[in-house]
Amino acid sequence: MPYGDVFTRINREYYQLTGAERKIADHIMHQRHDCQYMSISELAEEANVAEATVSRFCRRLGYKGYSAFKLAVAGAAAGTTPVNPLYGEIDAEDDVSEMCRKLYAVNVESITQTMDMLDPASVSAAAELLIGAERVLCMGLGGSMVLALEAAHLFSTALPNFYAVADSHFQAIRCSMLTPRDVVLYYSYSGSSKDQVDVMKIARERGAKTILITRFPKSPGAACADVVLECGSRESPLQMGSVAARMSQLYLTDVLFNEVCRRDVDACRERRGRVADALADKHL
Repeated sequence: MPYGDVFTRINREYYQLTGAERKIADHIMHQRHDCQYMSISELAEEANVAEATVSRFCRRLGYKGYSAFKLAVAGAAAGTTPVNPLYGEIDAEDDVSEMCRKLYAVNVESITQTMDMLDPASVSAAAELLIGAERVLCMGLGGSMVLALEAAHLFSTALPNFYAVADSHFQAIRCSMLTPRDVVLYYSYSGSSKDQVDVMKIARERGAKTILITRFPKSPGAACADVVLECGSRESPLQMGSVAARMSQLYLTDVLFNEVCRRDVDACRERRGRVADALADKHL
């Protein structure tokens, strides 16, 4: 369905909608721009309806699901103006200097927002889980797996039990072998990927603890996690994988790493020294 049809479609279907579906329609029509940034959980909460009602509303309008609907909203939010796939308010007319300035500002803002959202108790709880774990599996899907790989690499310079698991099938296999002594560190901006939720449920069934780094603390994935750390960058469906969003998640990774290391500075210093020695011969 073309992007521009979504709001017209809502108006045409309005009086055929149920009362609960009209609440969603009213909220979307009044918050056209902001809705593209909301998770299904956030929209359901703001419209005071169930998530299943949002899904039914999207299908009634002819979309396969909420993600497809949100993509249409992102494309139509500016009316007939084509949606800008760039973030940081960058325009095609900007010169390189102006582009660099805008990107710097949006990346700094994403880290600032994340810092403001940080809950020290959640950071401490996550660190305790990581320190006490026999194994920590770092996971994600798509671009989020890049962050999981970075986390596994960083933590492996100070601790011996961090492993990255990339493929969703391998993630399910590894989680089926977990014990209550293990932890899953999962990266998911949306917190709503089906494979992610399935894997986290398997880990929970095995008694393992899970830590989720996400933008949406009320997402289905967050409901499965023992500890949720919220990143602060917003992106529309056409700006997926933005560096600003990754910067905010990398900042949380750095916070976790330093919190873990400062619990036992001497041991971490000794292990990192051994790693540095082992890698020394690899440099010319």
